[in-house]
Amino acid sequence: MNLKYWDELAPRSIGPAGMSGRVTAIDVHPQNKDIFYVGTASGGLWTSRNGGISFEPIFDRQKYLGIGAVAVSDANPSIIWAGTGEGNPRNSASYGGGIYKSPDGGKSWQHMGLEATRHIHRVLAHPTDADVAYAGALGSMWGPNKERGVYRTTDGGKTWENVLYIDEGTGIADLVMDPSNPRKIIAATWTFDRDPDFFNSGGPGSGIWITHDGGDTWERRTAKDGLPKGDLGRIGLAIAASKPNIVYALVEAKTNGLYKSTDGGSTWKLVTDKNIGDRPFYYAEIYVDPQNENRLFDVATYVSRSEDGGRTWQQIADYGNSVHPDHHAFWIDKDDPEFILDGNDGGMNISRDGGDTWHFAANLPLAQFYHINYDLSFPYNIGGGMQDNGSWVGPSQGLKAGGITDADWQEVYFGDGFDLIFKPGDPNTVYAASQGGALGRVNRRTGKTTSIRPVHPDGTFLRFNWNAPIAQSPTNDCTIYIGSQFVHKSTDCGDSWTIISPDLTTNDSTKQRQMSSGGLTIDATQAENHTTLLAIVPNRVGYGDNTLWVSSDDGKLHLTRDGGKNWTDLSKRLPGMTPGSWIPYIEPSPHRASEAFVVVNDYRRNDRQPMVFHTTDFGETFTRLVDESDVSGHALSIVQDPVEPKLLFLGTDQGLWVSFNYGKDWTHYNHTFPNVSVRDLKIHPREHDLIIGTFGRAAWILDDIRPFRAIAQSGVEMLRDSFAVFPAPDAYQWEYRSYQGTRFYAQGQFQGQDRRGGAMLSFYVMPQAPKAKGKMEAKAVPAMADAKGKKGEKAPAPAATATDKPDVSRLLAYPQAPAGVVEDLPTFSAAAMASQARPRAESPDPVEGPKGKVKIQVVDVQTGDTIRTYRITPQWGMNRTSWNMRRDGVSFPSRREAREDADPAPGASVTPGVYEVVMTYGKQVGKTLLTVHADPREKTAPNAFAEREKLQAELDTTIVRVDAAWTDLRNAGKSIKTVQGLLADAPKAVKDSLEKDAKALLKQIADLEEIYTEKEDLKGIQRNPTNLQSKLFEASRYIRQVEGQPSQMATVSLGHFQNAAADFVNKVELFMGGDFAAFRREVAAANLSPFGKL
Repeated sequence: MNLKYWDELAPRSIGPAGMSGRVTAIDVHPQNKDIFYVGTASGGLWTSRNGGISFEPIFDRQKYLGIGAVAVSDANPSIIWAGTGEGNPRNSASYGGGIYKSPDGGKSWQHMGLEATRHIHRVLAHPTDADVAYAGALGSMWGPNKERGVYRTTDGGKTWENVLYIDEGTGIADLVMDPSNPRKIIAATWTFDRDPDFFNSGGPGSGIWITHDGGDTWERRTAKDGLPKGDLGRIGLAIAASKPNIVYALVEAKTNGLYKSTDGGSTWKLVTDKNIGDRPFYYAEIYVDPQNENRLFDVATYVSRSEDGGRTWQQIADYGNSVHPDHHAFWIDKDDPEFILDGNDGGMNISRDGGDTWHFAANLPLAQFYHINYDLSFPYNIGGGMQDNGSWVGPSQGLKAGGITDADWQEVYFGDGFDLIFKPGDPNTVYAASQGGALGRVNRRTGKTTSIRPVHPDGTFLRFNWNAPIAQSPTNDCTIYIGSQFVHKSTDCGDSWTIISPDLTTNDSTKQRQMSSGGLTIDATQAENHTTLLAIVPNRVGYGDNTLWVSSDDGKLHLTRDGGKNWTDLSKRLPGMTPGSWIPYIEPSPHRASEAFVVVNDYRRNDRQPMVFHTTDFGETFTRLVDESDVSGHALSIVQDPVEPKLLFLGTDQGLWVSFNYGKDWTHYNHTFPNVSVRDLKIHPREHDLIIGTFGRAAWILDDIRPFRAIAQSGVEMLRDSFAVFPAPDAYQWEYRSYQGTRFYAQGQFQGQDRRGGAMLSFYVMPQAPKAKGKMEAKAVPAMADAKGKKGEKAPAPAATATDKPDVSRLLAYPQAPAGVVEDLPTFSAAAMASQARPRAESPDPVEGPKGKVKIQVVDVQTGDTIRTYRITPQWGMNRTSWNMRRDGVSFPSRREAREDADPAPGASVTPGVYEVVMTYGKQVGKTLLTVHADPREKTAPNAFAEREKLQAELDTTIVRVDAAWTDLRNAGKSIKTVQGLLADAPKAVKDSLEKDAKALLKQIADLEEIYTEKEDLKGIQRNPTNLQSKLFEASRYIRQVEGQPSQMATVSLGHFQNAAADFVNKVELFMGGDFAAFRREVAAANLSPFGKL
């Protein structure tokens, strides 16, 4: 058993995509310009095969989804190179793990090494030799490492040689190849260093280097050659394809400037130092029109274009033409320079006129959520803040035609979005935070926003983190918290604040230097604010607002149990935590007041090990719950199931993990979920859905985690049974709206994956392996063992919830692919769904599916009646289906023949109440109770549906009579046609008489059928509102709407149908007892009767 049998329990991507997210690299198929490859900061690699109409992810199964570079081989366009680790080293950049190669256009990938380089910003593919490629590695952005510089392969990536290395702190900022001479390459080296509280761009290692022999030897260009004196910083390079002797360099120095060489890079001259290079650490990109050496593009905060070789500039992509700022990726078609692709912090834009106008690709869901939250609306909303894209609120379900679209999402706060809280009891009011502690109280209905960030009463400077924590009291709707170096508390919804703590950080002044951060170019945006609080979390059970857990970005963990009067420093009780580590996430247990989980990471100091600690005694002692032997990627978030304490979900920088045994063992839940950074996790208390906030792929929902809960409660034994049924969630008879914004949206609009309609039912069929001669046998579930051995530092389950159930980690373990090779298939083939595609699980073993069907019976608990019976075809493993909350119906008259073994047709909607669902598979039977609710958004009386049931019964009775008459007609027609087939050998007189009568009778039957419906084999369209079928549909429609007293339309339309039905049945009976009976006697007399004994 492995995760390929869990496809039905896949999280669904709900977006949003309207603000997209950071695009970092773009390349295009050299022979088919409709094929794009789009690399993203932390959302993987995507492709479009239709010129940007739709996109699908092609890299989701790889270990690292941060893309720094992508290159399509001109020599063999089926070969794609992907360098991982974003090359724009901002505070939230995702690190990578080397270079990957696809031999088949992105269908499969091989890891080709260089894992320790961490950030590869450029990849060059040789234009004529597919085995030769160059990788420009920036190296680790969080500390020194030797794996930096230019790497070359001459054997297709099997081996790499570091052909340009400066030092442990200097990597590659840019790498360009002469289009007329692939042995000539120019490299820009960059000395860069980032600490948690500061970064520095610039140093003696930065510079421009040129090779004329494919990298064997390099020459450095210096101030003697016309470059600026002193230390240099980040440098962007561009070679003019139309005149390769012209090279441009965008140079960060004491004074940033654009430099030009007219001799292939040997000597340089300053072109301009005005309005150029505004934020080089984040973007330093310069591009040349491949057919015009004087047309340049400066890709920075905005995109600017120069027509005179860089002397003057005009902005062409900015707020004025509604293009997101902060640009990182650019591609110009060498054959048609009017065709441009641009990547920025808000996704991708396409221009077909050289940058004058732009089309936004609105179906790339790349949002980087820092936090995710929910309300208790019906259906519930989720909300959260995103890197450089504000704070948004959207629905968990669409409940409208077209599902969840970008039009359903509302931006409530701008800036770099962080935490968002729904005010309890008033989901119209939210609190939303942006960078540096900015906090707003927002009325979602009107848009009114009130700034409520605290101000210290005596003017003390408040140090708010880039991602400052806010929290809602569990006991008081208007009590909220925010953290600077202090904990601030408001009891009036943010109108006033009280400081309830001392400084809970180290207050280390040597780490409060953010105002001078940046190096050669100051970049003090509050992103490096340090010695600040990161998490404030009230206890979830007991003690109300008295118990608060608080953590900081410099390794401090505190607890108060008296509302802030006294604080206990727990920092030194976390075993193995390096002092000064970040503590970004705390999860107090929903089961016990003394229990909590604490997430720690220290990747900002080059330590990428995952750390989660667990306490059951208010922090007196901690045990380490997670380390590098359990999961991959540094830990970011954790949540404990509010019902079953052994069930835990963990988010790391490399995806989602689940434990069924209190963290003893972990399973990577990546079969249908990308290996994306998971920053936040919540479990909705009413719907029991897992809500997933990703940093790179927007928001996801894993509907109904009850199957996970059942496994955690019962252990693996329940999956040893050949058949198991899981508890069902409550179901709602939702009303659905029509389309919003766009009706016919074709394939270019994002469509989130909506929750399946109806009552959700989950069950399990144990996979079987083939026996000899085609027989099937049950697959044995292997005995479980501790995959990690005895380390002595794992947290035992608390005694109150201890279990000896076997571990299920191997049951869920994803099968390992051959070393270095991982299949990565496109996610959805349907173009309309491509934009929100999720990773596809591997195909099941090539064996037969389960034998037989699962019979589903629904029993009304109040009456004991079985009101619905139908069957479905199961698949191996986990199954998820839906009952549409309709009872067995009656058959409508139809010309289509019904199968003898057909299930009863679905009928009218059931009355809200409690039902028992009985599932039978072979001799195995499973049951679950299910509560059906009316749409909670509608006001309905308890007995509102009694009259509807009464009218529906009358309607069904009439339909049965009509169907019986219709069946008589259809059978009569068949019999008459059978007689016609027997007339060939009859005497002529008999033949002529019967043929004449047969034709007349068939004409009568056709006329009678037309009373009910349109003419058989009608050419064209005929909607006849006077026929019996139209009267049936009208009555059915009005009766479906009855909630309480029947409407006039319901009773009148039912009466019309009943009267017309009686007339129809009467006419059929007259025909059957008259002309058709006479015909039968005539046929019998001729000894031709197909009717049997009269």
